[in-house]
Amino acid sequence: MKENITSTKAVAFAIKIIHLYKELVNEQKEYVLSKQLIRSGTAIGALIREAEQAESKTEFLHKMNIALKEANESGYWLFLLHEGKWLNNETFSSFNNDCVELVKLLASTVKTTKANLGR
Repeated sequence: MKENITSTKAVAFAIKIIHLYKELVNEQKEYVLSKQLIRSGTAIGALIREAEQAESKTEFLHKMNIALKEANESGYWLFLLHEGKWLNNETFSSFNNDCVELVKLLASTVKTTKANLGR
């Protein structure tokens, strides 16, 4: 079976998010934004996995669209954590770059799938 680069990157992103969440909660006592981030950041890969088992191209497109929304949302929570000074520039940049890459990959997949469906 061919490796799905988007799925692989989503899993790696989720693992990084889990470690960041632990740090934010245990060391910085930040509970609200970090909880939102862990939900959206780990949902991306789960939705891609669901899409891989979709029963139709329409269902695949729907799941990938939701994954794209979760990636965008993750970028928002990262931005707020950075602006609120919970993330330094280097950490934010690393996570944000990963997030932007996922958004681009997912947006491309959604666009291609829409074109194949004639939408």
